[in-house]
Amino acid sequence: MNAESIYYPFVSVDCVVFGFDGERLKVLLIERNIKESDELYNDKKLPGSIILKDEDLDDAAIRILNELTGLKNIYLSQFHSFGSPERTKNPRDILWLEKTMKLKIERIVTVGYVALIKINRKIQVLSDNTETNWYDLKEVKKTRLAFDHEEIIQKGLEHIRYKLDREPGLFFELLPRKFTISQLRTLHDTMHQVRSDIRNFHKKVAQMPYVVALDEVEKNVPHRAARLYKFDRKKLW
Repeated sequence: MNAESIYYPFVSVDCVVFGFDGERLKVLLIERNIKESDELYNDKKLPGSIILKDEDLDDAAIRILNELTGLKNIYLSQFHSFGSPERTKNPRDILWLEKTMKLKIERIVTVGYVALIKINRKIQVLSDNTETNWYDLKEVKKTRLAFDHEEIIQKGLEHIRYKLDREPGLFFELLPRKFTISQLRTLHDTMHQVRSDIRNFHKKVAQMPYVVALDEVEKNVPHRAARLYKFDRKKLW
């Protein structure tokens, strides 16, 4: 290989931000609008960007997520890198990135991060040209996504399922501060693609000292109000 053929790829981070609305698992996507000739092209992408020259990867993920969503102090976990030359085969992606970053891009490797947040947290978009929305995870395969972001989302989901089996406290990063057993069961079943027996699940929860019953019930619900619970991190171990 001669010297002229050697170059360093750009490195970016992409964040798969999961939220749970009480019934469905959702992912946060950014609307991407590209003007081509006299037509406007629209698709969606994960929150992500190129890292700075002297920036640590974890610091880059924290910074980029904050810049694009205003989110701070959330659970982040690095899970996989994506470096296939095929990930930038769509010239529209490269042209958009070059225009956005004002850089000449030949190849880009990205590092994936999973973020878990309570879906009722306010997303503060810091750019007038950026719009973020929550999308049902089941809709993603029918949604036009930039780069290889569908693959990144699926890998991120596999990663968090693996982590949940070993760190059950992560479930409560997605649930509201006060939740019902039904919400916990729905989240558990959605994550693991199972359908739990209600009675057996209640027995299982009763053996979790970190799930603490409150002297409160749901308010303003059209059905019989269920008891509320909270997560006590101190009792996890």
